[in-house]
Amino acid sequence: MYLRHMGERTTALQAVFKPVQPPTTFEETVERLGTAIRLGLLAPGSRLPPERDLAGQLRISRSTLRQALTTLVQSGHLVSLRGRAGGTFVADEPPLSVREQREALGEEARAVLDGRVAVEAGATVLATERAEPPDLAGLDDLVERMATAATFEDYRRADVRFHIGLAEAAHSPHLVTAMTEVQGHMSELIGRIAHPEEVLTRSNGQHRRLVTLIRRGDAGPAVRLIREHIQGTEHILAGLI
Repeated sequence: MYLRHMGERTTALQAVFKPVQPPTTFEETVERLGTAIRLGLLAPGSRLPPERDLAGQLRISRSTLRQALTTLVQSGHLVSLRGRAGGTFVADEPPLSVREQREALGEEARAVLDGRVAVEAGATVLATERAEPPDLAGLDDLVERMATAATFEDYRRADVRFHIGLAEAAHSPHLVTAMTEVQGHMSELIGRIAHPEEVLTRSNGQHRRLVTLIRRGDAGPAVRLIREHIQGTEHILAGLI
């Protein structure tokens, strides 16, 4: 029995370090490592492989790996120590390590995320066709507000307003109502995790690129970007909850 469990543990751990697939390499890396820590596959106090080796195993750039590790340090899952005996270690008491403290993503949360895909993608398509200069100016302003937000609460308020503004740019009252409902559910999910600066910066970078694509009327690339944006959020939620 012991050997069987050890074999299962080894197989699961190998899956943690298999190559990560683009385009959400950063977010998926956070999910992989965060989930492994939560499940105990990476034990408290254990040391991660050296940065060069780990980036090679995951087949991602070292800069992407550093961003993911920084995110997990900021969220309290990892600890970075300097010096000859330094390295990156799993925190002795990582957050959310006790399953009873929080529920992992369940069917209800998955339904919210699926619904978000439909609403956001539809709003994006129509926004590329219908957005007017005042709509775009409003989205630009919200991107800047997120970039300069002093607190997560300020960032999140602008974030919610941005996505509702996307539906408003589609000039569809029904989509505005649906987006408002989706963002309310998303706030409940997002409120359950840490909010590392790296994640917020990357997310707002996608907001900025999305406005550019909508301004150009590039529906295909815009929909792909909003799907990537949503997938990134899903990976972060799965890794940190």
